[in-house]
Amino acid sequence: MSTPPPFAAAGDGPVPLTKAQHSALRELVRISPVTGEIGRRFEDADEQIALVGGPVRDALLGRLGNDLDFSTSARPDVIERLVTGWADAIWDMGRAYGTIGCRKGNTQIEITTFRSDVYDPSSRKPAVDFGDTLEGDLSRRDFTVNSMAVRLPDGAFVDPYGGLRDLTRGVLRTPVTAAQSFDDDPLRMLRGVRFMSQLGFSMADDVASAITQMADRVAIVSAERVRDEIDKLLLSASPRAGLDMLVRTGLAEHVLPELPALMLERDEHHRHKDVYEHSLTVLEQAIALEDRLASGAPDLVIRLAALLHDIGKPRTRRFGPGGVVTFHHHDVVGATMARKRLKALRYSNEIIDQVCTLVELHLRFHGYGSGEWSDSAVRRYVRDAGDQLTRLHVLTRADCTTRNSRKAQRLQRTYDHLEDRIAVLGEAEELAALRPDLDGNQIMQVLGVGPGREVGEAYRYLLELRMDRGPLGEAVAADELRAWWARRATPPR
Repeated sequence: MSTPPPFAAAGDGPVPLTKAQHSALRELVRISPVTGEIGRRFEDADEQIALVGGPVRDALLGRLGNDLDFSTSARPDVIERLVTGWADAIWDMGRAYGTIGCRKGNTQIEITTFRSDVYDPSSRKPAVDFGDTLEGDLSRRDFTVNSMAVRLPDGAFVDPYGGLRDLTRGVLRTPVTAAQSFDDDPLRMLRGVRFMSQLGFSMADDVASAITQMADRVAIVSAERVRDEIDKLLLSASPRAGLDMLVRTGLAEHVLPELPALMLERDEHHRHKDVYEHSLTVLEQAIALEDRLASGAPDLVIRLAALLHDIGKPRTRRFGPGGVVTFHHHDVVGATMARKRLKALRYSNEIIDQVCTLVELHLRFHGYGSGEWSDSAVRRYVRDAGDQLTRLHVLTRADCTTRNSRKAQRLQRTYDHLEDRIAVLGEAEELAALRPDLDGNQIMQVLGVGPGREVGEAYRYLLELRMDRGPLGEAVAADELRAWWARRATPPR
């Protein structure tokens, strides 16, 4: 699919359903017995119910899933009563917002009472007000492509806000004015940016303009919800379009300010690579290399690391004689900055540690030259990468964005050589589980000491020895340990 322009006018006029779309909606209604049975249950109770939102949109795009959303005239207590005895499981955590969830077979279902909420400008949490009509409920949704519905059980298609037209044209537009929609719920601005990447859609001019003018409203959105939207954006097939819109509208200044900061000014005396564009390219190249990872699936850690790997450059940029630009220690500075930002976004400690390890190590390979590293240096590279070694391979390869094909091929061949050396040493020395030749109990036995600080010092000494000289065997390691202990006990002259 070709990439659409970032902004597009919505235009007017209804768009008829194509035969394929008719078939998709029929298939959506036919999915297992779920939709038909729900439709009849609610109809028999004189309640309206309709499939709404993402499932309808995705069906029209030819993508059917197992998560279904319904809107109904029934209140939560009635919803719960109508699915009791039919659903395999029921949960009501969303009852305060009119939502009852349930599961039937492999299908996850949410059924929500028609809503016409009132929002407090200081919060994105609405004062829940139940509505009376499906059309009114659809008007409070984020975008027209999510404001379509299929009534049940008859399967009538409902599209009061031109969602099909916008879906056909690949445009994100709001059912009410964009300013009203985003003022009600600023999270919708992030959702719009995310949908650009997930759906490959463009954004209507008035929507992009409203986001630009109202970007600071995103400050009332919780860090966890911001993080979730960033994750969904990054894990989409083509995150670049959404990230670029995040920056162009000013949203990034409030949720990921390190990203627009990469757009370093350039002048005729100090030319250097555009770090912002470079980072987006590294992200794209890392995505293309994800099949090297064990899962082969979209990987949040490598994508975060690729996006953030150079965020230390703005703080470390220095101009030297002759127009030379340097970024000394931007890897270490960047790791510190990444840790601070990821903590602010409430990422788990595990993800933070993994991403920051990759950011801090992403330059290490460039000291390899054409293969000058000793075996000791290779061991240290493996040891420092730890369980992130495979991801580090991916990030390092992705970080090559030179347009000089000869240079690019040379870098790839050099990294191939490093990986080959790691494989050879790993097979011979079990690098993946790099440890000293003696464990803690053996160290205490050799030195005749009990648990304490000295055992940790001895362990670290033997590990350094293992790095420098490879496997020594227990006997040699014990001799080296005794010699170290004797030197340690002898004061220098």
